[in-house]
Order: sequence, then C-alpha cells, then structure tokens
Amino acid sequence: MTNLRALAPAFARPGSAVFVAFALAPLLAAAGCVVPGKTVPVPLELAEADAQARFMAALAGHCGKAYAGRLVSTDAADADMAGRAMVVHFRECSEDRMAIPFHVQGEDGTWDRSRTWLITRTATGLRLKHDHRHADGSADAVTFYGGDTADSGSAGAQDFPVDAESIAMFRANGLDKSVTNVWRVEVTAATYAYQLSREGRLFRVEFDLTRPVTPPPAPWGW
Repeated sequence: MTNLRALAPAFARPGSAVFVAFALAPLLAAAGCVVPGKTVPVPLELAEADAQARFMAALAGHCGKAYAGRLVSTDAADADMAGRAMVVHFRECSEDRMAIPFHVQGEDGTWDRSRTWLITRTATGLRLKHDHRHADGSADAVTFYGGDTADSGSAGAQDFPVDAESIAMFRANGLDKSVTNVWRVEVTAATYAYQLSREGRLFRVEFDLTRPVTPPPAPWGW
C-alpha cells in the first residue's frame, strides 16, 4: 500500500505530479475517466444527462440537411399517407432546441407543410411539442401538444408521454383517444424515426439518413 505520509510533502507542493493527480482525480471520475488503480462509477445523474445530451447532439449533427422517408406502420387510419413522399428537415438546431419540419406530399402533388416537431431541453429532461399551422401561417386549433421525457432514455431514443396540458386540449377538441399518447423519436447512423403509439394505434415514419435530399421550403408560418 502507498505510504500517504511519505507522499505528504510532495502533495503539499502545487504543481507537483502527485498534487496534480490528487487534484484532478475527482474531475476525471466525474468525466467518466478511470483513475489508475481504481474504477470510479459515473454518477447516475451525470450518466442520465449525458444520454439526452448525446441524443440532442445526434439530431443537431444533421443540421440544415433534409432526408426522404416513408410511412412504415400499417394502421387503416393512415391509409391516405401510405406511399406518399415525405421529407424531414433539420431546419433549426442548437444543443437546447431542435426545430424539425415534417413535409408530406398530397395526392394532387402539393405539399402539406403544416407540421414542425420541436424538441427542447428543460430543467428535468427533454420536451417534444408539435407546431401545427395552416397554409396562411395561422395556428391550428390543436397545436403545441406533446409531452416530457419521464426518464433518461438513451442516446438513440427518447419517449415523450402526453402531458396534462395536451390532455386538456385533446378533450376540449373531442380527441379523447389521444389522451394516452406516447411519442417516440429515434436516431441512428442510418435512420431517423418518429412514432406515435397508444392502445390500438401505431403511427411510424422513418427517414434514410444516409442519403440527403434538397431541403424543402420553410414550413407554413415559419
């Protein structure tokens, strides 16, 4: 065992190797580094924060780029979207906020640019909101609904259970089936996915991140 009494004089001298090693040990441990001879676990709160920070960084890594996608779920409620051209655009990005418009081409060839997914950091996690607009830029009657993360999730996926504000909005607009919504956003090296699920309902679209496309015009109201 190391004789700490013998090291005391060296430790007392700022700038000495021993002084630096002892002084930096807590910082290295907090950063997830390993101090020689001892394994120090990363604090739980730091690990949780890191997962969401890495998730936001993964999204922001596509800033300014757009990608084509498609509907991959098969609910009858979404039959009109099956086979439609879709584009996701990582339009506005920072470590605390992502604005991600979702464009869908209609049967007549025109584009529905009414939807923008907003993901922001809060004091307790991440928040997903849906900005819905009409073609003239005015807000839809049902807009800015969504939810907050209930746990740390992972660097590749975050779940957003519906929040109380959105439940009240859904009920006020006769959308009682939506009060148990859970939204999920996933990002991997190859795929970005957006999913809505509740009992008896699944909507999921996926986008190919390996093949950028020409960015679309601004979404309605932006």
